[in-house]
Amino acid sequence: MNQRFRSAMRFIILMGFVSLFSDIVYEGARGVAGPFLLQLGASAAVVAFTAGFGELAGYVLRLFSGYLADRTKRPWLFTLLGYSFNLFSIPLLAFVWDWRIAMLLMILERTGKAIRKPARDSMVSYAAKQVGPGFGFGIEEALDQIGAVSGPLILSLILSFKSGELLERYHFGFSILWIPASISMILLIVGRFLFPRPIEFEKELTGKSRQSSRLGFEAVLYLVAAGLLAAGFVDFPLMSYHMAKHELFVSAVVPLLYSIAMGVDAASAIFFGRLYDRLGITALIASTALGSLAAPLVFLAKGRLWIVLGVSLWGISMGAQESVMKAVIAKIIPPEKRGFAYGLLNSVFGVSWFAGSFAMGLLYQSSLGLMVSLSLLLQLGSVAVMYVLKSRAAV
Repeated sequence: MNQRFRSAMRFIILMGFVSLFSDIVYEGARGVAGPFLLQLGASAAVVAFTAGFGELAGYVLRLFSGYLADRTKRPWLFTLLGYSFNLFSIPLLAFVWDWRIAMLLMILERTGKAIRKPARDSMVSYAAKQVGPGFGFGIEEALDQIGAVSGPLILSLILSFKSGELLERYHFGFSILWIPASISMILLIVGRFLFPRPIEFEKELTGKSRQSSRLGFEAVLYLVAAGLLAAGFVDFPLMSYHMAKHELFVSAVVPLLYSIAMGVDAASAIFFGRLYDRLGITALIASTALGSLAAPLVFLAKGRLWIVLGVSLWGISMGAQESVMKAVIAKIIPPEKRGFAYGLLNSVFGVSWFAGSFAMGLLYQSSLGLMVSLSLLLQLGSVAVMYVLKSRAAV
């Protein structure tokens, strides 16, 4: 195990812990955002607009932040700036009594993620190329999911056991989030000083990749596959809505199912990341094919065990998306263009997910069969495009 490998692993693990503590902050807040806005007097339309616009704007802005990170060659600047908004806008909710200000802070949190995500993914990709891009992103995603599970659990415990009025308990919960937010920023600053130029992990490759300012045809095919996958991927809130509407589980079990999915996500990220390093995009083809069965099992199958299996397959697909999809970009895109490529991937994925989720939400009201068929068709279409990509290039 050479020095470059060990150094790259330290950087990946460090950034993984940044993800862990930052996920405690904003995943914890997302779990209570709707009820908190309700307590402040916001309408259902405001809650829906805040969530939808925040996500959509956050994904679209990544295209521009990734491009700027590449042009300026200052990924740490965008990473630190983005995390500053991303992390500290949530604890500031502890001082908010007006739903308008709360809405702006929640949108600012999503904007911060848009600013830092492409630059951060680029830096991790440089290190991941030294340890295996699938494995590197898999480790980071596994740590990320520990935070994603812990954050909602912490807020749930605070709301359950803290005394006082409900709004006061929300404010206290948000104030506690200053702790993981501060830890995450401290780790980032440490990383900035220990690893000022992460691109040097991939230094030997930077001289080979300045042929064109355009993305190749393989990258375009990959974006089409990612868009189809995102459009056909059913959101967990729709799954949980279905479970509650048809009383398939008692209310306390539904969050537990989400926790199971997140645990599967973490394990899947490492497993399929490793598999990608050995088999290439075949790993993503396999995980997408498995994930396409989630909708039929959750929405059409009879029996709770089938639903649990469907949720677990949903978690498998999520984990592979978060590790393998980033790893493919690290393999097919040269280092100096990678911020833009990650921004473009995120934008395509986010807009497609939004459009697909909206379409499936409408179909859910009229025909479960049509909704599930659309989900299957889009995800299997993604598999077909990935197979074509596999036949054209070593990805």
